[in-house]
Formats: sequence, structure tokens, C-alpha cells
Amino acid sequence: MALPVAKLGTLALRTLSKPIASRLKNQAAVHPKFRNFIVAIAQINHRITTKIQRRIYGHATDVEIRPLDEQKAVQAATDLIGEAFIFSVAVAALIFEVQRSARSEARKEEARKQELEVMSFT
Repeated sequence: MALPVAKLGTLALRTLSKPIASRLKNQAAVHPKFRNFIVAIAQINHRITTKIQRRIYGHATDVEIRPLDEQKAVQAATDLIGEAFIFSVAVAALIFEVQRSARSEARKEEARKQELEVMSFT
């Protein structure tokens, strides 16, 4: 009984995380202080990914990387925030499932030990 309810709960949590992530993205783009922060994060992310791509393709990595314009930086950062939120919800649900499964197995093992103890006394 608890198994389907827990599975449905984690599925509902994952499903609800997408609209929450979308709202978070929209709010992040319009808040002035946070907007400056995410633009800086997007520029750092852009530099890192560009350097990695240049290394993978064998291009020179000591060239100057042009920064993204502000609108593209905001879009990239909000996408990153949304994906990170959805990923963190999925990881939290996975951790919850693993812990729940481990507790269930521990209870079953304890029940088996008690059954063996009862059988050994008779």
C-alpha cells in the first residue's frame, strides 16, 4: 500500500517541479539584483564551456572569449537555474527512494532474524 503512494508522491513532486522551475526562471530574470548576479554566472559558465569546447575540438584556448550580450546571458542563466532546480528535485526524490528502500529491507531483515530466533527456541 505504501509503495504505490510513495512512488506516486515522488512522481507528482517531479511533475510539479517543472512549473516551479519555470516560475523561478521568470522571477530571476526580472529581479534587478538577482539579474546582475545571474548575468555574472552566465558569463562565467559561457567562458568555461567555450574553453572546454575549444579544447575538445583542438582549437587554441588562449584567445579572448567575447562575453554574451545581457539578454542571452539572462536566458542562459535562467535556463541553467531551471535545469539545476529540476535536477536537484530529481536527486532528492532518488535519495528518498533509496533510503525508503533501505529502511524497508532493514525491516524485512529484522523480521527474518526474529523469525529465525523464534524457530531456534522451539
